[in-house]
Amino acid sequence: MTKTYLQKRTGLIATAVGALLGATPLVAQDTLVIGRSMDVNSLDPARAFCDTCQIYLTAVYEPLLTLGEDNQTLVPKLALSWENNENFTEFTFSLNPDAVFSDGSPVEAQDVVWSFERLRNLKGSPSFLMEGTQSIEAVDAKTVKITVDAPNSEFLYKVSAPYTGILNSEAAMAGGAVGDETADTADGAEGWFLENSVGSGPFVLTNYAPEDELRLSRNDAYYADAPAFSEVVFTQIQDSVSQAQALETGSVDIAMQLDADTAQSLDNPDVVTEVVPSFNFIYFAFMPGSEAMKDKLTPQVREALTYAVDYDGMIEFTVGGNGNKIAAPIPNGFPGTANLSPRSQDVEKARSMLAEAGIEDGFAMEAVYPNDNVYGVDLNVMMQKLQQDFAQVGVNVALKPVTYPVWREDMANGRADLTAVYYAPDYYGSGQYAAYFGMTEGSTWVQRAGYNSPETVLNPAQGDLYAQALAASGEDANAKYEELAKSMMADNVIIPVVSPNLVLAYRSDIDGVRYSACCNLPIAEISRK
Repeated sequence: MTKTYLQKRTGLIATAVGALLGATPLVAQDTLVIGRSMDVNSLDPARAFCDTCQIYLTAVYEPLLTLGEDNQTLVPKLALSWENNENFTEFTFSLNPDAVFSDGSPVEAQDVVWSFERLRNLKGSPSFLMEGTQSIEAVDAKTVKITVDAPNSEFLYKVSAPYTGILNSEAAMAGGAVGDETADTADGAEGWFLENSVGSGPFVLTNYAPEDELRLSRNDAYYADAPAFSEVVFTQIQDSVSQAQALETGSVDIAMQLDADTAQSLDNPDVVTEVVPSFNFIYFAFMPGSEAMKDKLTPQVREALTYAVDYDGMIEFTVGGNGNKIAAPIPNGFPGTANLSPRSQDVEKARSMLAEAGIEDGFAMEAVYPNDNVYGVDLNVMMQKLQQDFAQVGVNVALKPVTYPVWREDMANGRADLTAVYYAPDYYGSGQYAAYFGMTEGSTWVQRAGYNSPETVLNPAQGDLYAQALAASGEDANAKYEELAKSMMADNVIIPVVSPNLVLAYRSDIDGVRYSACCNLPIAEISRK
């Protein structure tokens, strides 16, 4: 960020806060208020797939396992103990006998079986977590055994993802949920889940108003330590400056999406800010299968355009240097990433490669992307920088920021030549990135980037590498994931540009705020001093 930009932003905050101080009451002591731009696509655990969803699901539902504070070690949640066979094809979980749902009924193995089968059969975004499950069976009321069809050394980490939270199957079915093979067509519970929750977590859903608020209340039937707050409210605040205003005036306790510049400009003894590394990243993606691009965004052209990008400048431009370059669509610090070399700019090489491809005069593209500020990165700012970089090699990009619903529809219907969005981990493990970003048949990004011409992006070898990585463990798995990461980089479809540092910003009387790789913000751990 330039000095002028920072001064302007600081001035905006000072002016707005000056107007609001003394006029906005502090939040109630027994209520935790969190300001964030909410990206909710669903509150159904088997359909939800977003950052806000991770926080909500972790608070209301519980998975079998979760991540410890080191973001790598598995610790018990609904399962008190677990074991697997030597080749990672059989997994057995023993449930906590004290665990109950919010209606007081016991959490039993049949609920785990039904929840996992529904997650698999709904074929939603998080369904990949149950891919390859051959059988899910209740050995007895408190024991579950899962068999997968191929070795999977990441499976235990998969069941720590918030989307694997266990539902009260009887209550969910009464609300229209279906768990069997007909779920993807017969399940009619998505709307019901916007008004109801059926988990065993420390909170229950009270109210959800899209683009306004998400409100939770303490689960009085919770079997473990009760959370400190009787109510948690997520309030929609779109941008970093507005979140900072709300934090300074005390109308929110936590602001989740401050950028580093805004955080540095805050000068209030009642506000605490911490800047920590994260596993999140922002990326842009080429869409070679779109009607306009299938004969233009060839592998050579895609590679050429990656050399046009000023990756160092992008980090400065988007987060004021408070972030890191990322080589592959796998977060820094995850298995297979230690030896990867980040991309670098070479404009002359980009021009030369485009000339060799016969398009030295350039071409035009339309970029469709969410109009959002994510992890302190304004996607509009990022895409303006990318627009400038591509213009240097004769490629003109028209920018079209849209709402998330419109973006999802455009992605599903091939209505973009270029896009940009973010990804946060669902658990600690590189396999989720292979499943989501890998150019293998049926993957999310083959469907999006390839659209009606999947042959423009397919890379079947990645499926074999993924299977080999899952069959290995330790250093052998790391080596396979490194090979897979390099292959994904060579596709030149998904291009990560920045892994932003995360700003934790909260009122000084708030305790227990931390970043979680699986759950984003574990709100049950937060209290007021």
